[in-house]
Amino acid sequence: MDGLLSYILIAAMMVVIPGADTMLLVKNTLSYGPKAGFYTVLGMASGLSFWTLIAILGLSVVIANSVILFSTIKYLGAAYLIYLGIKSFFAKSVLSLEVIQAQANTPTNSSNKHNKESFIQALLSNVLNPKTVLVYITVMPQFIDLNENVNQQLIMLASILTVFAVLWFLTLVYVIDYAKKWLNNSKFQKVFQKSTGLILVGFGVKTAI
Repeated sequence: MDGLLSYILIAAMMVVIPGADTMLLVKNTLSYGPKAGFYTVLGMASGLSFWTLIAILGLSVVIANSVILFSTIKYLGAAYLIYLGIKSFFAKSVLSLEVIQAQANTPTNSSNKHNKESFIQALLSNVLNPKTVLVYITVMPQFIDLNENVNQQLIMLASILTVFAVLWFLTLVYVIDYAKKWLNNSKFQKVFQKSTGLILVGFGVKTAI
């Protein structure tokens, strides 16, 4: 496989650049605690694994070449990001640090619900993200040697991207959770929540156009 180091650098940059996943992770971690952040990361990894499977089956190219299928994914993803943004903007309450710590110490149906929601949000955000399809059909093929096993190379490249994403976002969870000691301010949380909502809506609109 040619240019593996170049691909690693490109994959790292793609992961680190803030996007909808980053905003979703920050929102869930600040609102529901680090455990929800971990479930968000798990959802992201599951979404990437889904597209890896699709690519191996050869459907990613089919989707990219089908205007209808690609547009469907594109607009569903955009609509979902806008929905998450609106939901965050109009949310009535933000959990305090004390409540989050209490939930961490005493698991409840409510905390389990938030964890499940965090996982599903991240999963759907990645599955319905047309940019993920483009990564698999435009970036990865440039580093694949057609004289070798294509599926094995694809799995390796996708694994590198997924591992980078998991490590980076897990690091963000710990950083956010640590910084939350200084962020436990109701006014700040309300401003952040509404700002996050607007940014997610912005990413949704950007995805659509």
